Amino acid sequence: MRSISRLCVLVVFVCAVIAIRAQTPQTPPAGQGPGPAAAPGGGRGGGPGAVAAALFTEKCAGCHGTDVAGGRAASLFDPKLLARLDDDRLVRIIRAGMPATGMPAFDDLTEEQVGQLIHHIRAETGNRAPKPEFVANPAGQILKTEKQTVKAELVADGLETPWGLAFLPDGRLLVTERSGNLRIIDKGTLSEPVKGTPKAHVQQDGGMLDVEVHPNYARNGWIYLAYSEVRPGFVPPPPSAAPPTPAVQPGRGRGPQIPSMTVIIRGKLNKNNEWTEEQVIFRAAPDLYTTSGSHFGLRFLFDRDGHLFYSLGERGAVPNSQDLSNPLGKIHRINDDGSVPKDNPFVSTPGAVPTIWSYGHRNPQGMAWDPVTGAMWESEHGPSGGDEINVVERGKNYGWGVVSKGLQNGITKRSQSGMEEPLTYYTPALGPSAVAFYTGNRFPAWKNTSLFVAGMAGHKLLRLQVAKNAIASEEVIFGQFGRVRDIVQGPDGYLYLALQNPTGAGTGLSLSASTPGRVIRLVPSTESR
Repeated sequence: MRSISRLCVLVVFVCAVIAIRAQTPQTPPAGQGPGPAAAPGGGRGGGPGAVAAALFTEKCAGCHGTDVAGGRAASLFDPKLLARLDDDRLVRIIRAGMPATGMPAFDDLTEEQVGQLIHHIRAETGNRAPKPEFVANPAGQILKTEKQTVKAELVADGLETPWGLAFLPDGRLLVTERSGNLRIIDKGTLSEPVKGTPKAHVQQDGGMLDVEVHPNYARNGWIYLAYSEVRPGFVPPPPSAAPPTPAVQPGRGRGPQIPSMTVIIRGKLNKNNEWTEEQVIFRAAPDLYTTSGSHFGLRFLFDRDGHLFYSLGERGAVPNSQDLSNPLGKIHRINDDGSVPKDNPFVSTPGAVPTIWSYGHRNPQGMAWDPVTGAMWESEHGPSGGDEINVVERGKNYGWGVVSKGLQNGITKRSQSGMEEPLTYYTPALGPSAVAFYTGNRFPAWKNTSLFVAGMAGHKLLRLQVAKNAIASEEVIFGQFGRVRDIVQGPDGYLYLALQNPTGAGTGLSLSASTPGRVIRLVPSTESR
């Protein structure tokens, strides 16, 4: 195998091919100037992202520099240039070489090495792009988009990390707070927390999660809730107890972690808005409860036949996603009472969990039906980059645990036969928390052709123009209102969004910190910015 040091030559080649540059010096993109070099990293706690960053710094920074100004050769951190070629084309060029320029084929580089380098270039380019200043109160903000001009209106403030939204038939809006509450917004007034809901175990990604209203609510009154709970019967040790054990382990500076898991229940609201008639729909076996604080899922979606789909993350244990005897890292399909539909894909597979609809998922948190094709669109979080948008089909394998477009220790492949490719993926991370198609009449230019993607890491609301289960284009609707947790279409035809104040880099808070939030809606506007 050729020396890895030749990767510097590879980067020169990539630059030449991508940019097809003239002999004139490169001008940094508008709004970007030379800035300080980013610290090597690119991954949570190191790992392959840090390896790629260190490799770039050691072998290539002396030639290309560490910022958009470049060095002796032009910078690679140029979004306009990188947008011209997708990763697959870059890989083909790298593998085949370019003899006319003296660039040999790098067919001896592993798939992992090529992927790491491309990932680092794309991630750093995105991370260096200028970010809009956070707007804590979006009320009155005018957003001029490609097809509609809209205005943001404040629906309710005073929430704490709002997570899920669901409308009741009478127009009241249910909203969950990850901190453990279910609340009701009625004509702009936010209720006190609903009494009688179960106690949620709030830890990192866990807490009170999604909420959904049964399609026949007017007849049966059922509301579905997802939350994380402590393993039944577990008693945490006192704070002064001896060192952590496998049952209780410290994590990310948040104190002891205790075994927990996602639970799904349904219940009803009485005339006093109290939670009653609770029934358990899903509770995992005790041995699946884990001290990990990550990847609880959970998003609900009903189909036209009354089946309930729900998503479960793999709880940070990668092998779970490919194990059909394990419910984690899957999308599930059940009858509304939790029973198993007879036509589920793995009902007759020995040892398989019969509710599984699709598998090979990491942490899916968005699901929506295409109003034209009837297909299920899904979003899920990648490891370090590689966040995905998929069309999910019955019984298919979406690859997590074996392949990824992001970087993850132990995963060296970007694709493999028999595993579904995402329609698109995002590096750096978008943090896609929810998706929704617009089907109303308030925004005719968006009707039935627009999939909206709520982004937490990028603070973005994206609109994907779709047709025939493919993405034609995308645009950013906004990127300045904080973390977008959920998006739903209201009975009035407007779009409602759950927002959370920023966390993570630059805020002094951990990425999973709980922060104030609000619900806004987008309405048509004739004003100009």
